[in-house]
Amino acid sequence: MPRGRYSLYDPHDHTSLGEEHFHCAPGPSGWRYVSRTTTPSGDPTGSVDLAIDDLGRPIRLELHAAHWQVRGAALDGVTWVRTDPTGTHASEGNVRAHAFTGTSPAFLVAISRLLRLTPDSPETRVRLVAFTDPVLAPLTVDQSWALVKSEAHATDNGPLTVDEYQVSALDTGERHTVHLAGDVVLSAPGIELEDLESPPNLF
Repeated sequence: MPRGRYSLYDPHDHTSLGEEHFHCAPGPSGWRYVSRTTTPSGDPTGSVDLAIDDLGRPIRLELHAAHWQVRGAALDGVTWVRTDPTGTHASEGNVRAHAFTGTSPAFLVAISRLLRLTPDSPETRVRLVAFTDPVLAPLTVDQSWALVKSEAHATDNGPLTVDEYQVSALDTGERHTVHLAGDVVLSAPGIELEDLESPPNLF
């Protein structure tokens, strides 16, 4: 069960946004990721609990940030309930989208499992519902993903395959690179892996 820590930062000016302490593991239904987020000074800011099935679809999502909460799952596209800080004004949403996304590295792993790309696959378009910090406001986004290459790297625990993805935002044309090893994000815009206690799980 990989357990570790990511540093989160603003991808534009590299301002530190804090850290995400996580553990993740395959389960009977697919894969689960649980984390808690903190400020740069260590104060708690929220949590992530994401479970996907064997096909990469989100079967349960629970996010907490700034006293806001979101619960969601794949249902008629994706469906969610967002609750305000007082708990009195819950709002429901549903979009014909493939999955969820947000600032957590968990979403990058989940999307890669959903798409199951190979280096010779064409660019694949995916529609996502992003929950934006700090109040988890939902935003529908369209991206295209392509697996550029997979390379094996020697480690003390044997070869480790690193996948390099090119991800494009279809509304702005902005492109960025994501490096994954199994169910761990090595690097992505706004994300750096700082500590890992055990090797990644290989799907």
